[in-house]
Amino acid sequence: MATVRTGVRALGVVLAAVLGASLMGCSATGGKRAEDARKAAAAQGRAAVNTPKWTFAMVTHSGDGDTFWDIVQNGAKQAAVKDNINFLYAHSDEGQQQAQLVDSYIDKKVDGLIVTLAKPDAMKAAVAKAVKAGIPVITVNSGSEQSQAFGALTHIGQDEAVAGEAVGDELDKRGRKKALCILHEQGNVGHEQRCDGVKKTFGGDVQNLYVDGTNMPDVQASIEAKLQTDRTIDAVVTLGAPFADAAVQAKKTAGSKAEIDTFDLNAKVASGLRGGSLGFAVDQQPYLQGYEAVDLLWLYRYNADVLGGGKPVLTGPQIITEKDAGKLAEYTERGTR
Repeated sequence: MATVRTGVRALGVVLAAVLGASLMGCSATGGKRAEDARKAAAAQGRAAVNTPKWTFAMVTHSGDGDTFWDIVQNGAKQAAVKDNINFLYAHSDEGQQQAQLVDSYIDKKVDGLIVTLAKPDAMKAAVAKAVKAGIPVITVNSGSEQSQAFGALTHIGQDEAVAGEAVGDELDKRGRKKALCILHEQGNVGHEQRCDGVKKTFGGDVQNLYVDGTNMPDVQASIEAKLQTDRTIDAVVTLGAPFADAAVQAKKTAGSKAEIDTFDLNAKVASGLRGGSLGFAVDQQPYLQGYEAVDLLWLYRYNADVLGGGKPVLTGPQIITEKDAGKLAEYTERGTR
């Protein structure tokens, strides 16, 4: 009997050792295998869910060639792959045309809509039409104040006034006395809120300069002329990453010593921060805005989930300086920051 017990104990020891080795192998490689499988699925365009192939459309106020919206789309497309979504995108910097694009997607009976409200008066009827048709709507980037009233599920982005206030505080920290705020799109309420926010917290003087954002040479010439005629300007704040470089060039040709700062981040801005041609940037994480908008629409369709509790889901602002730019370089190069 003792011999049998000894044999059982011995067998138990062997099994425990084998099981332990097996578990050690799993713990050592399981996480990597799971990550490799996830990357492979993403590379092959495979969804991570088996929900229906819903169609979501995004309509923004972007003009042509605005890299900010490329980053938003990158986030939205990545979430769409994961969530088994057919993703559509259209844009116009004209409010009425943007509303017409929304109408066209309503007629196509899309399963969800993502819109911006840079020009809310032009968009109000279109959003109401979508809601009446039973299409869930999420607003992103601009229009946080109108989003709930228009019937959207939630708003994803930064509070533009708060972002402007953060810029004013940062300018004070840097000892600036006179700032030029560059507005590149007439009628964009978010841009007005940014410059108003700067004025609210900045201890110095703020002047607004309106430029034609669709004509970059004109943008540069307008900033250059202002810097030449007013040498007391020691800070220029652009409201979008593509316009920061134009301001840098204007500063050079004008022989100005003003610091160039900007809203939004991309690879060129990150390089400018590292090189010292830019002072700081305000990041509102556009990739996250696109990704979360698609993901939240999927969650609503799948599980009736809503985030925010009636308040915006904030993705910014975050002040990015030279010390931050290096670690973000990889992400800006791949188009996700």
